[in-house]
Amino acid sequence: MNQNMTQLNELIEITRDGQHFYQHALEVVKDVELQHLFRDMAQAKTHIIQALSVKVAANQEQPSQGGTTAGKLREKYADTKARLGHADAVYIDQLDQTEERILAAFEDALKTAEPDIRALLAIELPKIRACHERIHALNHGAAN
Repeated sequence: MNQNMTQLNELIEITRDGQHFYQHALEVVKDVELQHLFRDMAQAKTHIIQALSVKVAANQEQPSQGGTTAGKLREKYADTKARLGHADAVYIDQLDQTEERILAAFEDALKTAEPDIRALLAIELPKIRACHERIHALNHGAAN
């Protein structure tokens, strides 16, 4: 697998971490508005994963089907911490950190990607930033 497709597969995995975490969190939190937000965010991640997967497949490579160990660990950590109380705030905070990780990965990839990959990332990056800003604002609003 060439470096560009490896890089895209890593972005797929990191984005899938966010998708899975949002899906998990929406089943755990009780607040209906948060459930709707988390569903929207999971759907946004699904669209990004699909766009990246199409590019990988178009290059006769296999798109990644899993997430990362770090993503699974963050989810388990949130579950454990949420049992101690303030579950909604715990998930919001951990999802904010997940969004930070996804955004940083996309921005780093954009710096080193070849032009055709850079064009794809430039299309997806505003979606990543919008998700990040949405959960970040919620997390900081919840802290006040």
